[in-house]
Parts: sequence; structure tokens; C-alpha cells
Amino acid sequence: MPPKAKFTRDEISEAALNIVKTDGFEALTSRALGRSLGSSARPIFTVFENMDEVQQAVLESAKKLYKEYVNKGLTEEPPFKGVGTQYILFSVNEPKLFQLLFMTEQSQIPDLSGVLSLIEESYEEILLSIQNSYGISESLAKKLYHHLWIYTHGIATLCATKMCRFTGDEINSMITEVCTSILKNIKGDKNYD
Repeated sequence: MPPKAKFTRDEISEAALNIVKTDGFEALTSRALGRSLGSSARPIFTVFENMDEVQQAVLESAKKLYKEYVNKGLTEEPPFKGVGTQYILFSVNEPKLFQLLFMTEQSQIPDLSGVLSLIEESYEEILLSIQNSYGISESLAKKLYHHLWIYTHGIATLCATKMCRFTGDEINSMITEVCTSILKNIKGDKNYD
């Protein structure tokens, strides 16, 4: 008969996520997790097979938390700007999770056309919000999305690594200026579509 679990899967996952939020993904060890739970590491492995499984649970929890930010952004007007702002806010509020999700080296290097659908679970929903908000084709929406993602990723990376700080008004102004400029350019250039 297997030993009775001292902690639930959710309790262990939450403790693991808190370690990563505070100290980064590399700090998540069985010993650190046991210490966080006020126990040895042994009870962790009555619920999880190994640390890889714990790490996967943390990744899923981080993605779920990030998805909450995206969903909030999609309720704002315009939704695409809301998503960009929320992306940056996620990097400010959860820098270690942002680094885990968006600053981890990939095993294969995707090209620009594939990177967003690879890292962003809400890619199609965001793309549709761009088309609907700005009345542009799918190809123009992709072009705008790519440009603005590169720009907002730069701001978010600066925030997540504490290289620079921006106020909410500065972020709002920067996103608006760049988005307006790119929209004007792609709508006026028939070579884009």
C-alpha cells in the first residue's frame, strides 16, 4: 500500500510556483521545495513521480497566470493594446515567471512567423481582435502583431530584468505611438497585403 500523501498536488505546485516567483526556475529543487513545505523532500514524491513533473506543473501554473493577464487585456479597448499592456504588466509583476515563459532559450529557433503561435496560446484570439478593432486583413493583422510584439517584448524584457522602469502613462503613450505609426504605414503601403 503506497504511503498517504502529506500534501496535495495543488499545495506542492503552489509552493513550487512561489519558489520560482521569488528565486527563479533554477532555484526549484526537491530540497528547496521540501523546506518551503516545512518537510523533507520525500512527501513530494508520493504525489509527483519526479522533479520534471513538478517543473511541468509550475510551467502550467505560470501559463495559467499569464493567460489571466491576456484575458484581462482582451476586455480592454482596444483589445490588442490591452494585451500589450498586460504583457508588460506581467513582466513587471511576475519577472521570474516572465523570464521562464518568454526569455528561456528554445531548443529550436523559430522564425518570426512561427514564434508567436509557439509561445502565445491566445494567438488566434489576439489576431482576430486586431482584425476586428482596426478593420484590416489577416495578413496586415499579423504584420502589426509581429511589430508590436517585438516592441512590447523589448519593454517587458527591460522591466523583467530591472534594466529600466516605465510609468503606466509612458507605456500607454509608447504603445499608442508605435501602433498608430505602424498602422498608418501598413494601411498606406499596398505592398504589405
